[in-house]
Amino acid sequence: MEKDNKTIRTRTAPSPTGYMHLGNLRTALFSYLFAKQHGGQFIVRIEDTDVKRYVEGAKEAIFNGLKWLGIKHDEGLDIGGQFGPYIQSQRLDIYKKYAQVLIEKDLAYHCFCDEKTLEEMRAGQMAKKQAAKYDRRCLQLSKEEIAQKIADGKPYVIRMKIPAGRIIEINDLVRGKVLYKSEELDDQVLIKSDGYPTYHLAVVVDDHLMEISHVTRTEEWLPSTPKHILLYEYFGWEVPEWAHFPLILNPDKTKMSKRTGDVAVEDYIKKGYLPEAMVNYLAFLGWNPGTEKEIYSMEELLKDFRLDKVHKAGAIFNLEKLDWYNAYYLRQLTEKDLMEKMQPYLPTTDNFTSKQIIKILNLEKERSKNLSQIGESIKFFFELSAYDKILLRWKEMTAEEIKKSLEISQKILSDIPSESFTLENLKFELLAEAEKMKNRGKLLWPLRVALSGQKNSPPPFEITEILGKNESLKRIEKAINLF
Repeated sequence: MEKDNKTIRTRTAPSPTGYMHLGNLRTALFSYLFAKQHGGQFIVRIEDTDVKRYVEGAKEAIFNGLKWLGIKHDEGLDIGGQFGPYIQSQRLDIYKKYAQVLIEKDLAYHCFCDEKTLEEMRAGQMAKKQAAKYDRRCLQLSKEEIAQKIADGKPYVIRMKIPAGRIIEINDLVRGKVLYKSEELDDQVLIKSDGYPTYHLAVVVDDHLMEISHVTRTEEWLPSTPKHILLYEYFGWEVPEWAHFPLILNPDKTKMSKRTGDVAVEDYIKKGYLPEAMVNYLAFLGWNPGTEKEIYSMEELLKDFRLDKVHKAGAIFNLEKLDWYNAYYLRQLTEKDLMEKMQPYLPTTDNFTSKQIIKILNLEKERSKNLSQIGESIKFFFELSAYDKILLRWKEMTAEEIKKSLEISQKILSDIPSESFTLENLKFELLAEAEKMKNRGKLLWPLRVALSGQKNSPPPFEITEILGKNESLKRIEKAINLF
């Protein structure tokens, strides 16, 4: 797996064409774990050559996502390093230089075909049931013709020349031996007409110059790998090791995309998922330690993660499993940590003490999947929203019965001295009255809804104790006045 006496260097190279995808984050995690457990380095490079699809703020989101997850890179656009620049748009002269090297070696050539010509070419090939490939017509141009077209300002791309009759072998650390015939490959564009490189040239040049020892990426890039191997050969460079991870799939086994739900890391950060839960969850998307152990810290993953335990088959994204992990880590939070992490999700809390807020958070911590859900669930404590009085009805209760029930609760709470307004006393007094009714719901349901305005909320005893006597009585009076 390791090359003799060579430092392991891996990288993640996301494109700022959108906010960081969970798939990018999972690849970065696997790459980071592999490098660090071998005492190596992990690099972040930004591949921004797709100018038309660039999204403002996407670069910042990439680094935010990595930092949030706890992945610490050794080199990158934000911290520098000896192999920069770490963003492709600042390396254009480098790519042009190496494309020219290939032209001089007769391993690449200028192509002046416009889009209309290429479309007609593909249509003709499809009509004949042939593979859609460039037919190399520009390869027949003489040096003089090429020079004249360039002098005339005619747009062109630079294509690599694929050899005939080659079997290209990939020894992948995840997928094993994979073979491709060179006849299956197209003469790949290396430099586009706008002067920007395609992924194929840029990734090979960058990985070589940045001394990447192991190229780690998802399986969708596997069919491109034979072209990359050829480019390494053309330049006379040592070919790196390859590891192609399985794709993350939707439950219906289609490729995970924006159209089918939240896939951006930012979405999960905003919803209040914990990084520990995401690390744990992403690790199991395609990797399995071969044991029953399900809870892993980053430190434990650094010890136990192995590339040979990464599966070939696509990994199904299961939100319920992520929620399970997040609920587990929520329950592990100390009161201090919970309070700190909940700050962005809390409404105005001026009238509440820290002790009250902690009680509120602890009530919902056990019932919630993420921090934003806790935030939504506890809003009624701080401000009671308007609600339909029909919510106050328990089963077949009449309006008169509901009002009477609320008046009974009102009297019970009024009679309890403020200094005795404890959870224990509230439970004792309210449950004693509820038992007399021979149906607890007749007393407790209207009371709970009056206090919360919610169909689903914690029990009325806990709500009453936290709100205190005055606020609880005020809310009950408001409910009584609805009838």
